[in-house]
Amino acid sequence: MTVRVVPDGPAEREAAAAVLAAGGVVALPTDTVYGIAVARGTSGGVERLFEIKRRPPDRAIVLLIDDLEQVADLVRATPAARALSGLWPGGLTLVLPEAGSDGTIAVRVPDHPAPRALARSVGPLPTTSANLSGEPEARTAAEVVAALGEGLALVLDGGRSPGGVPSTVVDCSADPVRILRAGAIPAATIDERLVAAGLGRSAPAAVVGR
Repeated sequence: MTVRVVPDGPAEREAAAAVLAAGGVVALPTDTVYGIAVARGTSGGVERLFEIKRRPPDRAIVLLIDDLEQVADLVRATPAARALSGLWPGGLTLVLPEAGSDGTIAVRVPDHPAPRALARSVGPLPTTSANLSGEPEARTAAEVVAALGEGLALVLDGGRSPGGVPSTVVDCSADPVRILRAGAIPAATIDERLVAAGLGRSAPAAVVGR
């Protein structure tokens, strides 16, 4: 089956939202590389993302959202998370305590209108990069189709994505807040926000890079 590729735009985002709501997998541009996403309520949806990517199922996945309030029923928004959410949209992933459990959920507001529009329409989007596990990340719609095409219902073609440095990952469930991965947002900027909110500085990054 040939995957449907459409130019990114308001009408096409509505079509993509309909595909997601119906349980399909959509590839979409972001502020770094292309991603693949499902609607959060899709039965077996996250497992399908892993299957399409041929990715180990024990790897974490990120929810792309429109704003922090969108996950108010899913996470406990700590004071640190609220302080750091002022750096959105952009290259910052926050790991937050999951409401009602001992688990955590990673969330990000990307600096690209397409995923934010889809999240507003469908809800938080479980998303991972649009490439086979271990292979280079896709930066064009053509690269997405070449790598993953048959597993996708629709590809939003937003042109060539910028790539660049991955997001900084900050664990806001820890005390002190811990930088799990150094990335696009410098540690100094993280600490400035925390101190301005009357909180302690972050612990150093445990892992540098992807």
